[in-house]
Amino acid sequence: MLSHDKPVTRAWVLHPDLKSDQHRRLAGPALEEAVSLAAALPDLQVVGADIVRLPKIQPGMLFGSGKIDELKTVFHDNEVELVLIDGPVTPVQQRNLEKKWGVKLLDRTGLILEIFSDRARTSEGVLQVEMAALSYQRTRLVRAWTHLERQRGGLGFVGGPGETQIEADRRAIDDQLNRLRKQLAKVVKTRELHRASRAKVPFPIVALVGYTNAGKSTLFNRLTGAEVLAKDMLFATLDPTMRKIVLPTGDAVIMSDTVGFISDLPTQLVAAFRATLEEVLDADLIVHVRDISHPQTEEQAEDVMAILHGLGVAENAPLIEVWNKIDRLEGDARDAVLTQASRMEDLFAISAISGEGLEALLAAIADKVKDPRTEEEITVGFADGKKRAWLFDAGVVKSETQTEAGYNLTVLWTAIQKERFARLS
Repeated sequence: MLSHDKPVTRAWVLHPDLKSDQHRRLAGPALEEAVSLAAALPDLQVVGADIVRLPKIQPGMLFGSGKIDELKTVFHDNEVELVLIDGPVTPVQQRNLEKKWGVKLLDRTGLILEIFSDRARTSEGVLQVEMAALSYQRTRLVRAWTHLERQRGGLGFVGGPGETQIEADRRAIDDQLNRLRKQLAKVVKTRELHRASRAKVPFPIVALVGYTNAGKSTLFNRLTGAEVLAKDMLFATLDPTMRKIVLPTGDAVIMSDTVGFISDLPTQLVAAFRATLEEVLDADLIVHVRDISHPQTEEQAEDVMAILHGLGVAENAPLIEVWNKIDRLEGDARDAVLTQASRMEDLFAISAISGEGLEALLAAIADKVKDPRTEEEITVGFADGKKRAWLFDAGVVKSETQTEAGYNLTVLWTAIQKERFARLS
């Protein structure tokens, strides 16, 4: 549904298919994904989309003159105000194409930044978005810095009639970046306190990760009953959401829903949004959710694993793979997926929509986080009432006797619980 707060911008999506690019994505699915990206912004109306075959990139204009003239006519006839190019565009190319076509232009990075800005909710998320946007625009001819004047909302790349024009040079941008870094340092400090408080929770953390639009939020909602935004659009979730759930075994875990990954995400954006993946860094178990009905599900899975390896978590935490959206498969394709999942360890075929396969998945999660328990004797001083309370909350105390020095307790706990107890101050 389109927002009525701002005027709707008519947009056209172009996917340049560069023949010389050995790593290029399949043009059809890539264009479909780019249109979905654009649809994630509420104030855009995608009125058309095209694949543009490129024998080679023209340094000054990206496309050849014939194609540029042809597209100019198309944009004029369809009253297009914004062109979204699914790939990198240099500042020179952007300026020249905007002048030639008489439209605003946004490349893939700029569009993703707009979406992140629209979705960011936490203080840290908002600051990270703004810093990434400033760094991205620093090399470009800056025109409308409307986002510097607003606490919420888009970044102003798309803009519209009546937007405020602010001429900002690089020094102004650097000053702004420095101010944001100081703000972020304070926010991160507060976030670290929150992480320390989470260490006091005697439950394992299970992080849902996956390519954007794989169905993580739908699965999260079904498992936790939480009302997290779950729409059929890319980047529906940006800031992680955490909820406690009780597994069928009676064990409790903290479930975390995280931002979706995407291919060709510029390195500086991965770094900027590392904070949104904080819960993954702390996870005791990672659940990798895949849209098994997507034609490029294998490539999407590779992108996700590459980012997890980059964050350094893929090697440390155990991982379960979930093939979601089997409700979209029929006949032999469905049978093949179910057969393969039944034969492979730590692989589960499910439908987050219908609930099919969730029972087996929850049993596997319970098994993974239920480490072998060891029995130990520990002593807790009278002044450490919070530590004693933690042990009882965790349900690990078998017996307790009081002495002159404090409490002698016999505990039966997992390695995770022992580690969390050791981190209590």
